Amino acid sequence: QIGVIMAAVKARASTFFFEGQTIRLIPSCGVFVTMNPGYAGRAELPDNLKAIVRPVSMMVPDFSLIAEIMMFAEGFSSAKPLAKKMVAIMELSQQQLSKQDHYDYTLRSFVIPISRAA
Repeated sequence: QIGVIMAAVKARASTFFFEGQTIRLIPSCGVFVTMNPGYAGRAELPDNLKAIVRPVSMMVPDFSLIAEIMMFAEGFSSAKPLAKKMVAIMELSQQQLSKQDHYDYTLRSFVIPISRAA
């Protein structure tokens, strides 16, 4: 499916046939495949997709900055020190709690308490 879209972009087609329908092609479109193979239940990218996409490295997000911005946006007046404390709690929990699969220290689980506190 991705190959069909990429072939249409490469051919500079104005329309292309995709799964039984003719679709207008927007020349500036892009195809992005996000994977997190180290995450529980995820698999590696199949070889046929590896051949047609190029990898991009990602960085670990700055949890403190994200927490600070979220807290300021929700009206917390002392967001900076609260964000640092929140990061410290998460880091201590990650270090000291047992290494079980149900403990999740990803960004998604980090922002939930901030959203609920607001």
